[in-house]
This record gives sequence, structure tokens and C-alpha cells, in this order.
Amino acid sequence: MSKSTAKATTKCTAKAGAKKQSEKEVEFSHFAPQAKKVGVGGCFNAWNPAKAAMVKDKDGNWKASLKLPLGRYEYRFCVDGDWQNDHHAKECVPNAFGSWNCVIEVR
Repeated sequence: MSKSTAKATTKCTAKAGAKKQSEKEVEFSHFAPQAKKVGVGGCFNAWNPAKAAMVKDKDGNWKASLKLPLGRYEYRFCVDGDWQNDHHAKECVPNAFGSWNCVIEVR
């Protein structure tokens, strides 16, 4: 998924005029014990997983916490260069690449 194409085809619906006090800490986690590098990319960071690099724990779970304004966001995990979905996502929507983006709602 290229950043420029993904950016144009996905939707973020952060609340207009959202202030810092309306941000919430969101923890992303992905199980990939053999991975060397994992990041979360989404419409909140222009699909750049390097902006949200994840840290692996001893059990092979990768985690990252991000502060996001209230709203609805599409995202995926980039595991060693391969885009993967969150197996714990409650909702997914089709994307322009014939696969699915996960959706998170920050309330």
C-alpha cells in the first residue's frame, strides 16, 4: 500500500476542532513473534508505519500507544513490509487495493 494512494482512498473522521483534552490513549497490539519490525499505519499518520513503530515483548506481541483525537480511523499493521489486519478489530472496511482496512472508533 503506497502512502499517497492510501491517503487518498481512506477516511479519517476526527471531530472538527478536537482539542488536546479530547485525545485518548489508544493501544495497538499485534502478535508476530518472528517479525523483525512492526508499525501501525493509518489515516491518522498518513499511512506511515515508521511514525508509529511498535515494540515487541518477550511473548512476541508488538505494542504501540498513540494519542488520537476522538473520531473514526482506518489502520493496518506493517509487518516486515507486509500489510496485515488486526485480528482483534471489531470492524473492517474494503479498501482500493482489494483488501480490508481495520477501523477503530475513539470515543
